[in-house]
Amino acid sequence: MSGFDMKNDTHRRYNPLTGEWMLVSPHRGKRPWQGQQETPVSLNLPEYDETCYLCPGNSRAGGVQNPKYNGPFVFTNDFSAITPNISDGAVDDDLFQAKSEKGICRVICFSPYHNKTVPQLSSNEMFAVAKVWQREYVELGSKEFINHIQIFENKGAAMGCSNPHPHCQIWAQQSIPEIVSKENFRQKTYFEQHTKPLLQEYVEQELQRNERVIAENDSFVALVPFWATWPFEVMVLPKISKPSIAALNDMELRNFSDMYRIVTCKYDNLFKTSFPYSAGVHQAPTDGGNYDYWTMHMHFYPPLFRSATVKKFMVGYEMMAEPQRDITAEQGAAILKDLSAEHYLHK
Repeated sequence: MSGFDMKNDTHRRYNPLTGEWMLVSPHRGKRPWQGQQETPVSLNLPEYDETCYLCPGNSRAGGVQNPKYNGPFVFTNDFSAITPNISDGAVDDDLFQAKSEKGICRVICFSPYHNKTVPQLSSNEMFAVAKVWQREYVELGSKEFINHIQIFENKGAAMGCSNPHPHCQIWAQQSIPEIVSKENFRQKTYFEQHTKPLLQEYVEQELQRNERVIAENDSFVALVPFWATWPFEVMVLPKISKPSIAALNDMELRNFSDMYRIVTCKYDNLFKTSFPYSAGVHQAPTDGGNYDYWTMHMHFYPPLFRSATVKKFMVGYEMMAEPQRDITAEQGAAILKDLSAEHYLHK
């Protein structure tokens, strides 16, 4: 009997950032598919849509009129999931516990153009967005009741995006949410044991192995993590550990925003479509603590797998047991690495 072959044999992989395991079944990528297929996203959107509540000069769903902005536009979400003006309260009854949660939700339109997604923005346009992220992290994080800031983008209807005008969101809140709490604990524990940030060590080893790196520049690396769950999942990490976006100088910030563009450009080029994904930045809490052990990073979770119309579903075993994927992280990385960083529509 031949030895264990991670390229072909079913196995589990460990995620040191969360302390969780996931299942890899490489052979399942060959199975036939007769399930649901998504409708390919139309790229024939106008620069301006008079019915869009995010376009410059238009009225939003809440009745407020947008200014005629010509760069990134920030506003407090008209339908915020978390609000600052609620009463403090808690229920502490053994199996029935709850507590009030304050926060602020903001929307950031990337640009005035209704039809320009991240991979279609210029380097300067994306850098301007990153500068807004940096400013919002500092401004919101300075508020006494804000302890965590989540920056994220949902792109495409397949990821629940309610408006096609390219935008992202910021949810700033009192509590440190569950996923980030796990990452915080694991990074702190590793630092206490090794006196080095966990993700700093991880990036260095990934660069040495060069099996899953798909792009890099002077400051940042884009790679498919060893423990990736989604078919073409990607992480963007700094080569030298930085706790938050606030710690980046302008050159590093531009390199970070450029890597965002490169990753999403490769996504679009994969199936020649406007590739859906959820992406978000994880960074140090803003509660005034010492987070020298933290390394900021960005997660990309795209659902498409076989084509522009077939996506990965997290159902059944994934919901009831643990995450599972059908191709290895190395296979996904090889595919993405070979794709151009120039958008197919610009060629």
